[in-house]
Amino acid sequence: MTSGRGDRAAPPAPEGHWEVRFADAAAAKGWESLTRQARENTYRAWLTMRTAPRPTTETPRHHRLKGSLAHGSHRGQTCEQWQIEVTGSGRVWYLLDTARTTCWITFAGTGHPRATDRS
Repeated sequence: MTSGRGDRAAPPAPEGHWEVRFADAAAAKGWESLTRQARENTYRAWLTMRTAPRPTTETPRHHRLKGSLAHGSHRGQTCEQWQIEVTGSGRVWYLLDTARTTCWITFAGTGHPRATDRS
């Protein structure tokens, strides 16, 4: 995604922090919707990804995804996939790219992701 006039400028990650980037345009669009619905919680999720994307103790609101969703691929790299519950139904999913010290946001949205629904 190319930045343009009027877009926010994200600060570069300082030493010891992770970059937070969008894996695709859909994730960026979902992030914008999430920020409109829950600005403060979305900011806290961003800070968490930036400073502690792999918590030592998982919680119901921040945990690694299970089963076929436990891993994802970005730029040929297989990565762990994690979830932060931003609101009751709003979620952020991201891949932990340890080689690039980057969290790739693969999903962000105000509704519960369909991929976790069981048939």
